[in-house]
This record gives sequence, structure tokens and C-alpha cells, in this order.
Amino acid sequence: MESRNLREMLAEAKDTSELMVDLAYAALFFDDPDMADEVEALEQQISDLVHRMRALSIIAVRNPREAEAMSAVLQVISAVESIGNDAVDITRIVTRRLGIPRQLVIDLMVAEEVSHRVEVADGSHFANRPLGSFELPVVTGMRVLAVRRGRRWLVDPGGDEILNPGDVMFLRGSPDGITRLRELAGAPSYDPPRLEEAAVLTDLDRAVDTIVEMKNLSEVAVGLAYSSLVFRDRSLAAEVRHLEDRLDEMKIRLELWVLRAASDDIDPKPLRGLLHLGAAAEDLGDQAQQMVWLIEKSSDLHPVLHVALGDTDDIVVRMPVGEGAEAVGRSLGDLDLPIEPGFNVLAIERNGRYLYRPRRDVELRVDDRVLASGPEEGRGPLAELLGWRLIEGNDEDDLVLEPLSST
Repeated sequence: MESRNLREMLAEAKDTSELMVDLAYAALFFDDPDMADEVEALEQQISDLVHRMRALSIIAVRNPREAEAMSAVLQVISAVESIGNDAVDITRIVTRRLGIPRQLVIDLMVAEEVSHRVEVADGSHFANRPLGSFELPVVTGMRVLAVRRGRRWLVDPGGDEILNPGDVMFLRGSPDGITRLRELAGAPSYDPPRLEEAAVLTDLDRAVDTIVEMKNLSEVAVGLAYSSLVFRDRSLAAEVRHLEDRLDEMKIRLELWVLRAASDDIDPKPLRGLLHLGAAAEDLGDQAQQMVWLIEKSSDLHPVLHVALGDTDDIVVRMPVGEGAEAVGRSLGDLDLPIEPGFNVLAIERNGRYLYRPRRDVELRVDDRVLASGPEEGRGPLAELLGWRLIEGNDEDDLVLEPLSST
């Protein structure tokens, strides 16, 4: 019973820490102190879970062999706690009014995944209907992080939650889904902010570009770290370590660009926010490295890690591209995977190397291995796009890929 409870708490803590990071970036993007306060409230929830999990871990140990395996669980627990702390650090850019350059907000709008906010209009498709009836991750490629109802916050709402007119939804996902999302909510069309093209690339531009890449790489590092534990995959662990090294180098580069930008005739206040955000992103990479160290150094991982980290709202799949698949020769943008079947590609393994957060113009090839996360109901359609029919084996988690050409 204790082992099962530990598994459930670890899965909850992992999901909560990732939700905190998403909400923290959304608070930054929308300059929303209320959402930042919600992240701090979630930090207390994680702290309570961490305390209980550590106590359970100690009680469950009965001999030296179990102690070694359980130490790996404790290391993951500490990393999850630190990821939550990094999310709070990001929100302090908002709560302490450190400020960020406007260029950063605009650059974040052209990322593979973006945050968005929309109000539910009276008489819209969303109004007075349960959230789960829309399957937003599949239909729009965006998932709901939170709903603000007056002064009350609903964080990570369930599918049974009825959306009311006036509710403000905060979402994260593919920018391609924003148009459809706003249609469903009855919101006016959205014209994202833009900057005029500068004739000369400034040191501030370089600093902003660096922080955007650091944000993306840190999120990929954490995602790949969890995947490496689920798959017990040392090649993924090695990629995480490589990403962490890159984040260290980029933080040093960021500091240089910020110091150079400070010498220009610009307001220095937003530069503090860039340095603060860079430190948080770099630490996210450090926590990812702490988790994959278990894969590189330990051959005996506690089974609770595999079960708990795989038991989340989103699932992670690793699937090859088959001969004659519909996806062969087509770009990720053409396939619209975030829209249908609702999966975000974390990486593509090609000839022994990984393409991190591949761009929309990357074309899939035969024998590419796609690492993606998304809703469980989208796994079958994804397999068909990649040339496979998904067949359940004797075990519930035992899935077999059968070439579509054979059927």
C-alpha cells in the first residue's frame, strides 16, 4: 500500500512541478501577479508532498539493497522539488517587478509552444459546457493550465469542469491552434505583438535570443530526463547531459550580452529579469542532469520511478517512422501533430543523434525515431501516421507495432 501511495504522490509531484513551470512562464508572458501567487501556492503543495514522500521512502527500506534503490527515488524527489522552486524564481520577475524586454515576449510568440489567454464569451461553443467535451489537446493542440473565475483560480481543471461565460482560460500549446481556440471561445481575432525589423542586431537582441533558446532547451532537458527514466535509456541520458553543458555555456554568453547591452542607451531595469530568468533556466537543466545521473550510474532503479513517471496525464511515446508511412517526406508543419493527434515532438532520433524541439520545416524520414508527448487517446492516430497499427499485447502496457502495409 505504501509503495502504491508513493507512486501516486511522485506522479502528482512531477505533474505539479511541470504545471508550475508552465504557469510561471504564463505569468511572465501576461505580467499576471495573481497567476504568480498561484504558483507560490502550488509550491506549498509540493513541499507537503515531498515531506510525505521522504518519510514513506525511509519507512519502506528494509535492507541495504533496498536502501540503494530508494536513494534514487529520493534524488528524483529532490529534483522535482527544485524544479518547483525554479518556477517560483521565474514568477519573482513579476512579483518583484524586475521586468523583461518587450522583445522577449514577442520572441516567445513564435516558439513551438506558446502561452495564451482567452475569455469565454456568452453564447460561445465553450459556454456552459464541460471542458472535457472539446478534447482541446487534439482539436487545438493546446492544453488548459488554469481557469480564472472571478477572483478564484481553478488550476489544472478536470474534464468535468463546466466552463462559464466570463471564465478566463490560460492555455499552452501550438500557436497554430490559437485561431480555432478563439473561435470556440467566441473571442475576437488575435493579432500578436510585433516589432519592426531592426537594421542592426543589437546586444539586447542577442541576449533575448539566447534566453529564448535557454528556455526551450531547459524544458526539453527536463522532458528527456523523465523519458530516460521511463525508458531506462542511457542514450537519452547522454543527450540530457549534453543539453545541460550547452545551458551552462549559454548562461555565460547571456551574461556577456546583458553586460554589453547595459552600456547602451537603454533602460537597464529589464536586464535584471533576463539574468534572473537565465539562472532559473540553467538550474532546470541542472535538475534534469541530476535525474539522468541515475541512469548513467545505477543499474538497479526502484520500480516506483518507472511506474510513477509514466503514470501522468500526458504519455511519452518513442516510435519509428515506417516504410511507406504517410509521414515520410512530410514536414512536421504539414502533419500538424499538435493539432491532430495532439502530440508535441520532443525530439527526433536520426542516425544516432537527436534533433531537439525540431522545427516545423523538418521532414521525417524512414527509420527516424520520434519521441513525443501527448494524450493517450492520440497514440493510435500517431502510430498510423508513422506507418503502424497499434496492437495491445497480453500485458496492458505491452504494445506491438504492426506495419500498416501488412494489413
